[in-house]
Amino acid sequence: MKLKEDLNPVLLLLFQVTVWLYSVLAFLPSYLFSSVSESDAGLGSEQDRAQRLKAQSVTGRPAGPYRAMGATKRLVSSLHPGLDTLDKVFEDASRRFPDRDCLGTREVVMEEDERQSNGKVFKKVILGQYRWRSYAETHKAAARFGSGLAALGQRAHNNIAIFCETRAEWVIAAHACFMQNFPLVTLYSTLGGPAITHGLNETEVSHIITSRELLETRLKFILLEVPRLQHIIVVDDTPTKWPGYPRGISVHNMATVQELGTNQNKPMPSDIAVIMYTSGSTGVPKGVMISHSNIIAGITGMAERIPNLGENDTYIGYLPLAHVLELSAELVCVAHGCRIGYSSPQTLADQSTKIKKGSKGDTSVLQPTLMAAVPEIMDRIYKNVMTKVEEMSSAQRTLFTLAYNYKLEQLSQGRSTPLCDNLVFKKVRSLLGGKTRVLLSGGAPLSAATQRFMNVCFCCPVGQGYGLTETCGAGTISEMWDYSTGRVGGPLICSEIKLKDWVEGGYHSTDTPNPQGEILIGGPNVTMGYYKNEAKNQDFFVDDNGQRWFCTGDIGEVHPDGCLKIIDRKKDLVKLQAGEYVSLGKVEAMLKNCPLIDNICAYANSEEMYVIGFVVPNQKHLLSLAEQYCIRGSWEELCNNAAMEGVVLQVITEAALSGERSKVITPWRERRGQLFVMYFFFLSLKRQQLKSKYQDDIERMYGGK
Repeated sequence: MKLKEDLNPVLLLLFQVTVWLYSVLAFLPSYLFSSVSESDAGLGSEQDRAQRLKAQSVTGRPAGPYRAMGATKRLVSSLHPGLDTLDKVFEDASRRFPDRDCLGTREVVMEEDERQSNGKVFKKVILGQYRWRSYAETHKAAARFGSGLAALGQRAHNNIAIFCETRAEWVIAAHACFMQNFPLVTLYSTLGGPAITHGLNETEVSHIITSRELLETRLKFILLEVPRLQHIIVVDDTPTKWPGYPRGISVHNMATVQELGTNQNKPMPSDIAVIMYTSGSTGVPKGVMISHSNIIAGITGMAERIPNLGENDTYIGYLPLAHVLELSAELVCVAHGCRIGYSSPQTLADQSTKIKKGSKGDTSVLQPTLMAAVPEIMDRIYKNVMTKVEEMSSAQRTLFTLAYNYKLEQLSQGRSTPLCDNLVFKKVRSLLGGKTRVLLSGGAPLSAATQRFMNVCFCCPVGQGYGLTETCGAGTISEMWDYSTGRVGGPLICSEIKLKDWVEGGYHSTDTPNPQGEILIGGPNVTMGYYKNEAKNQDFFVDDNGQRWFCTGDIGEVHPDGCLKIIDRKKDLVKLQAGEYVSLGKVEAMLKNCPLIDNICAYANSEEMYVIGFVVPNQKHLLSLAEQYCIRGSWEELCNNAAMEGVVLQVITEAALSGERSKVITPWRERRGQLFVMYFFFLSLKRQQLKSKYQDDIERMYGGK
């Protein structure tokens, strides 16, 4: 998507002359160099590689199964022969990279309270440099902690829980459990009391690993509701004594447990490594049983899609490790000798909420080469940068727009633009440290506008991936030189994909021009099923060849080059009173790009004619809009002002209308393409402000949170 051009003719001419001169001077050496390097490597140009066949149906039928071109005869299930459990993978990495930095954490130099103009107080920090543990040190720490847990009474094959933020100690604890064959129950650090209680009681854990903050703010209030719990291990060093906890529950520090010791229990490939609980956003969290062999197959497929992955790479970890995307990404990095520096969404960049003004965020200090991100974070970066562009002088904005559109055109032809990268986009790229070479997007659909923006301004490919917890996060990932948008790439070498007809929705593998249907993922990465939930396990099945499959509920189509595109979701569709089918996820994805919206929850009731949206507005843009329409009041008054609601409704309706309607609304096949008006109520996301008519529905959707 090109930026709108409203340009000064003189600047336009000057830019075109400069680009022409640069192109002429740079063409010959660039052409000769690329020709030699590509012939030596046996590769075509990036454009040639982007257009080549990614996957094909091994049966010749349009329904598949489809496999990657490098795995048409046999799916790949391990990184190296003999490394069939996670403890062996980590042991191999510590042997090959003993002195290489493994896990890094920034030290807190200073912490202070900062009072805002509205009277609120925010905690701000100044952070120092990263302090690193080597691979050998990390392996030793994990081995000692695992032995200590066994000495505390934790037994092989008995579940142990981790309820902790993303940090180095999370990974050390996880590897300790892998070494001792303790199935690790992962819980999101954002879960509320009922969801935590459910997960701990269902898995019958006696030991839990947590942080001081989560113990004191969440966990201690539900201890009496978890009768089997006996030991709490806190990963922080202080305090060393924990008085005031219920009788029968002992609280220990991680360092203390590491001083204990006992024998090691080696796992088998088929043993459970992780019981990963979902976020519980649509009801009671489900635990997915993931074996050692499942995870190893998944990370094998992911690693193959990252070119030149190795010990010179640095990964920044900040997404929840209780999510399969982050856990898999970090295990991929550990297996290849990369270093992992830890961060959080509040300290990620120089402008992040907890970083004191004038000090450096984590990306500026770490300068990662690899990064995983969810679309919400990239959407936020996109909107923030474009807001800054709007505030530029006319000449600066003109230069940015020219460079953006020029680079977009060059990327479509497989060419690089070092002049634009260094002169125009260097400052934008520095937001992520300036050295990022691969961005992996997962967890939700990424809009074409945001993907193009990241490609252009951050000067690196964005690999869109598709996978689920039930498939270890592995399914498909787009190749790094494929700059097409709206697709999630071809199958990984560890998995295969089939399309199953969904007759009710009007999707068939015989559809033209591309076969469509419900996506089924098969392979050694498909997990063992849901923990103590046989009713839900009907989504898993084993075929006549012994291959395990998972029915995703997502609707996709396979393009001629073997790439998959997600076009719908069976469970995401809501049928309105008039018979129209609406994809709520696509409504949300489209409207999140509206500058006025920081976040949105779309909701529809089959008894109504319209869709509603619960909007978290962008404060800066809302205040500007209120001033434009002469509407006055405090922040909360504006959020509840009927006139303001009407203005905002108009803005977001226009944003919806400017998008591709056929991608938002998914009616019956014969009615596809018709326009459908969407209505929104404008609200701040505060429980007491939700309309009572929808309170129960929202509670059910978000698990009472």
